[in-house]
Amino acid sequence: MSKVAVIGVGQSAFVRSYPGSIRELAFEAYREAMKDSGLRPNQIDASVICSAPEYDKQRTPSGLMAEYLGLNPQPTFYVESVCSSSSSGLRAAYGLIGSGLHDVVLVLGFQKMSEISSAESQERMGRGADIQWEAPFGTMMPAYYAMYARGHFEKYGTTEEDLGLIRLKSSTYGVINDKAVFRKSLTLDKIMEPKYIASPLKMMDCCANADGASCVILASAKKAKDLVARPVQVIGLGMATAPINMAGRDTFSGLRCAQIAGKRAYEMAGIKPSDVDVAEVHDCFTIAEMMAYEDLGFAEPGQGKELIRNKETYKEGKIPVNVDGGLLSKGHPIGATGGSQIRTIVLQLRGQAGEMQVPNAKIGLVHNIGGVGIYGNVSIFGVE
Repeated sequence: MSKVAVIGVGQSAFVRSYPGSIRELAFEAYREAMKDSGLRPNQIDASVICSAPEYDKQRTPSGLMAEYLGLNPQPTFYVESVCSSSSSGLRAAYGLIGSGLHDVVLVLGFQKMSEISSAESQERMGRGADIQWEAPFGTMMPAYYAMYARGHFEKYGTTEEDLGLIRLKSSTYGVINDKAVFRKSLTLDKIMEPKYIASPLKMMDCCANADGASCVILASAKKAKDLVARPVQVIGLGMATAPINMAGRDTFSGLRCAQIAGKRAYEMAGIKPSDVDVAEVHDCFTIAEMMAYEDLGFAEPGQGKELIRNKETYKEGKIPVNVDGGLLSKGHPIGATGGSQIRTIVLQLRGQAGEMQVPNAKIGLVHNIGGVGIYGNVSIFGVE
């Protein structure tokens, strides 16, 4: 397999309601990534389009995007693994390049969540569970993650305030991210107001739906050296899946797919968790970030709470996590989320993250989960 590098990244602002069409939304991220890479459309060999199709009114959006972005007649592919779609797209692009089939592949993730009502959105999220044995009983995403929160509390003594501290960190960095939906600093008292969505998860423990797009351009390492001054290498990829049905799970204090994906990514990269300088993890709920600390080996099981209590996951800590505000501040446009996380890490490794910059970051990690731990993607990037 040929080595693969990231040569361009882009992202639209994430907003609660985008006024234009999905093609216009996608173009915002595409334009930024193309400008970043310095490429022309005819230099893109193939495209991978990523979204969760149940939110789209447009069928086969990959064809639509390829036409609108000027990428015909090059091949285009469609990848979906719900919330981790664009990280799965990265994996697909890596394979297309590594096999020698293509030299330059564009991965574009998008979602316009506002195209349907909140009630319709919740119903579709519920159908991300088993539609025969779970979804008919009204299961929703907050309730699923609340079960994991209860499991973590019961096993390790984690508290609601520990989760509140994660949201406090998120708001600290959301303020300085001009792409984020929520750019307001919060107090712990505000976060801890007892506005329960699914106990023990309160309103501030939950991310919000958003409209947005992200774009990542990858190239073979050989080609990348000719195109950009300092490519960011893809050094590790891990992916795993877990039973969609909760009755098939063996733990409710961590996500097994993330644990396995992380182990595989570390092995491929030849590194340990302690070698990671900065990370983006999938904080759709505060408990998801807490579990990620432990699933990725940044803390021993049950000790993730000590990381946030001691501010070790802040920019100045030993393992900065989600210093762009994470999903809790940025919002969560499903198909675009993984690409947004990748963009943040690429900017960190280039030293271009502005106020969010972690000093001397050389290795960055992206943890992107699909559904309630159905799909787990862990991607590791590095610079020389």
